[in-house]
Amino acid sequence: MGDAARAIDRITVTPRFTADDAARLNAQFEGVPVPEMLRALIAHGLIGRAAVVSSFGAESAVLLHLIAQVNPDLPVLFLNTGKIFPETIAYRDLLIERLGLTDVRTITPDVDAIEKQDSTGLRWSYDPDGCCELRKVIPLETALAEFDTSISGRKGFQSKTRAHLQRFEIEKGWLKVNPLAEWGKPELDAYFEAHDLPRHPLEAQGYLSIGCAPCTSVVKPGEDPRAGRWRGWEKVECGIHGEPITRPDDNPANDPVF
Repeated sequence: MGDAARAIDRITVTPRFTADDAARLNAQFEGVPVPEMLRALIAHGLIGRAAVVSSFGAESAVLLHLIAQVNPDLPVLFLNTGKIFPETIAYRDLLIERLGLTDVRTITPDVDAIEKQDSTGLRWSYDPDGCCELRKVIPLETALAEFDTSISGRKGFQSKTRAHLQRFEIEKGWLKVNPLAEWGKPELDAYFEAHDLPRHPLEAQGYLSIGCAPCTSVVKPGEDPRAGRWRGWEKVECGIHGEPITRPDDNPANDPVF
């Protein structure tokens, strides 16, 4: 008698998480303190294979400290675009040592792509969107291919475009967790002080949102913290944070009018 028919192996190509999952997680963890939420998410594997995406910028130490308290071995992805402030590199190394992070992965753009598309290194000056795609978006999406979830340090207070940020989103096929979405500057400052965390050395000079050196400037009094990014351009995001996918009933345009 021949062998019984064997099920054919297949590769699953559908996203692990959906917009409904994000809505469920938002409801499940509404009002739950962030440290408790992160312990549940990471320690119990509720978000699958996860990585933190960190710029090691002005406020990055808070999220990284929270993560380190749960699992210092969780992968942390840092984009070194080739245009990063040297102070950021030094700050990254300081936080790695101070927090005991064991798996910080420095992601860099493809050398051949840079040579073909930005051989002068000046693309930022005439095509900032193209520069960000080349040096940030494509390298990060490649690095995230092995993960189900990315954990972001975005906060709702940082700019008008982030004002309605939720803790959980579906974006570009990944579940994205924004643990600090509801935190304001007072909460962040208090956390820095309570845990004696070092500040980014450029923050004292007025750099409140720190990215690539050519496209980052000092924030003026009264401006949004991200106003110093791409000053003079109609550009507010680098592209690694796209538009979140929501269910139809999550769209304010579909809300009933009373």
